[in-house]
Amino acid sequence: MPGHGYECAPWELRWRGMDIGALQRTESAFALSNGHIGLRGTLEEAEPRGLPGTYLNGFYEQHELPYAEGGYGYPEEGQTVVNVTDGKIIRLLVEDEPLDMRYGTATAHDRVLDFRAGTLTRATEWSSPTGRRVRVRTERLVSFTQRAVAAIRYEVEPLDDDLQLVAQSDLLANEPIESDTRDPRVAAALESPLVSLFSHAEQYNAVLVHRTRVSGLRMAAAMDHEIEVDDGVRTRIHAEDDLARLTVAVDVPKGGRLRITKYLAYGWSAQRSVPALRAQVDAALAGARQTGWAGLLAEQRAFLDDFWATSDIELDGDPELQQAVRFALFHLLQAGARGESRAIAGKGLTGPGYDGHAFWDTESFVLPVLTYTMPDAARDALRWRHSTMDKAKDRAGQLGLRGAAFPWRSITGAECSAYWPAGTAAFHVSADIADAVLRYLGATGDEEFERECGAELLVETARLWASLGHHDRRGAFRIDGVTGPDEYSAVADNNVYTNLMARRNLLGAVSTCERHPDLAERFGVDAPELDSWRAAAAAMYLPYDAELGVHPQSEGFLDHDEWDYAGTAAEHYPLLLHYPYFDLYRKQVVKQADLVLALHLCGDSFSLAEKARDFAYYEARTVRDSSLSAGTQAVVAAEVGHLALAYDYLAEAALTDLNDVHNNVRNGIHMASLAGAWQGAVAGFGGLRDHGGELTFAPRLPPALNRLTFRLCFRGTRFQVEIDRDEATYHVLMGEPLALRHHGEAITVTAEPVRLPIPPIDPGEAPVQPLGREPVRRVRGPGG
Repeated sequence: MPGHGYECAPWELRWRGMDIGALQRTESAFALSNGHIGLRGTLEEAEPRGLPGTYLNGFYEQHELPYAEGGYGYPEEGQTVVNVTDGKIIRLLVEDEPLDMRYGTATAHDRVLDFRAGTLTRATEWSSPTGRRVRVRTERLVSFTQRAVAAIRYEVEPLDDDLQLVAQSDLLANEPIESDTRDPRVAAALESPLVSLFSHAEQYNAVLVHRTRVSGLRMAAAMDHEIEVDDGVRTRIHAEDDLARLTVAVDVPKGGRLRITKYLAYGWSAQRSVPALRAQVDAALAGARQTGWAGLLAEQRAFLDDFWATSDIELDGDPELQQAVRFALFHLLQAGARGESRAIAGKGLTGPGYDGHAFWDTESFVLPVLTYTMPDAARDALRWRHSTMDKAKDRAGQLGLRGAAFPWRSITGAECSAYWPAGTAAFHVSADIADAVLRYLGATGDEEFERECGAELLVETARLWASLGHHDRRGAFRIDGVTGPDEYSAVADNNVYTNLMARRNLLGAVSTCERHPDLAERFGVDAPELDSWRAAAAAMYLPYDAELGVHPQSEGFLDHDEWDYAGTAAEHYPLLLHYPYFDLYRKQVVKQADLVLALHLCGDSFSLAEKARDFAYYEARTVRDSSLSAGTQAVVAAEVGHLALAYDYLAEAALTDLNDVHNNVRNGIHMASLAGAWQGAVAGFGGLRDHGGELTFAPRLPPALNRLTFRLCFRGTRFQVEIDRDEATYHVLMGEPLALRHHGEAITVTAEPVRLPIPPIDPGEAPVQPLGREPVRRVRGPGG
């Protein structure tokens, strides 16, 4: 039957009908994760499929990085996420005919990702090629409360006749995958990456233990089952190197059913032995069995009830956007909830895109969301960064610098980008991490984290800037030869975003050392070093063009030639795939928000008039060849009063994956773009800013929305902001009163709602975008 796309609903994502051509992208959207385990949304029967995927956060294979010509300081080894042992598979034979959606007839088929239950369900009515009909219902979850556990319930009912049913429940390692990588080294690393170390099966349970060939990491996968039938059942279980299989055969009468509950457990380690890993997954299975299927569902629901109570965003007036924003929040939760000591990758655990690497996107886009909704997850992500400090310090030393130079992309904390203008010169990553530390400390007051991790992160990144920059003959502090967020302008001098973030980093480190002299002593920070940081921050060079009245993205940028947008065909975007980098570097063309990102994150360094002029200038030169851009453009467009434009950018960010805007969702969904949906709503239309640890709001509603409500957590207090056409209402949901600002006015928010008027704003002339690069506007259906 034909596919009909996603249906619009406020608390779920439903795809009705079978569309084999859409499987790759729906498998990403329907992925389940808890930050430790990730299961792509493949069908239980394993085929047809788009791209199989089961991932463990931080579990990777190593390979050489390709260089036609080597150079000093180039990273030598890459890391790629591994598709580990697949436990999702439950194949079904109906009177010897495999249930395969490519054959026979599916008279009904739909799949639902439930944002409140935390489950993926499927209901199928299928008629085999010989006319035997069954109804199959499945439900799966990856537990938020039991980190190592996933579970599947699989039910089959004959619809017309008594039937013999045979189910085969598998653990399968080294699934064949067609890799679309252009690097043969990566393809080789992904081909049968797991080497068997141990296999065992008895009764209804089995375990497989493997290691990677090069990185030497070990992982274990285990399964156990509960089987419910109306009559006798015959079972057989066996295990070999890459396969463990429980076979269940039963005669089921019409009106009867076969129900299998499959419990899965995963664990990995670089150090623990095979017996220890086996014991770990055995214990996790025992806990899951003790909790039971109903208990796991109840725990999942309770966890999500608490999350939504803190984090929900309600939009009145756009059902499609409402669904997309909750989809975004749900996947951000899945990416970070139980990552604990591991990174939050650019694709989360939804696919192999970006090789499973984490980028600066995590700190600058994802962590602001988690800081105000799930602060423990933000803390854990920053703890992972701190755990990689030795690698960052080694990298700085390799580059002839002091302090810590954190990687542009990595799984372990070691730089593994072969694109040297970013992997070597994108030093802003270190300031982005410092910014996330300062934001988290301001929002939580977590002194334990500050003492254990935060202070050292601030100190060592401050040392990087002190050694990377220099005072010129006029006394200005310059940071030359760096790549900012915009990768179409590489190795430039005095990137404004980088310099502003470095200044914040330096001042934050000074403040921490002054408040905690013992920590300054521990890290060897003396008075002359503090003075040097203050001096660098005070003299930080911020180029400005008085004639044009705008800030150059970096020094000399405004002298570059303009890009020929009118002569660029639509199919030639993204530009990096159709034009040489040298040409991009010497033109005024911007891949993603850079100076505009500075207007958001360092907005206290600009006047509103400067923001308006800067935004308009870069709006005409930003082509958004990156999914990172739309959310930031939404925020600044809203601040300067272009509310309809901000709304379009918010919708683009929120719907990037559901509409497959960049035609690459098959490899996983875009966590930073999903975070951009939160940013567009909360920082854009809500006007949230947190400069210096003080929360301020400047809310305004776009014409397309009737009301916007969001919930946040700050210093242990949960509160709500409701924005109507003419006023905003603030009130505490749980906790102590909060001191906030509303359009500059100091207010105290308590459990009693505070209603305040929204002042008007004159946005002036509407900005223009490069020809053909306007925000992706939707064709809205009924009610959408």
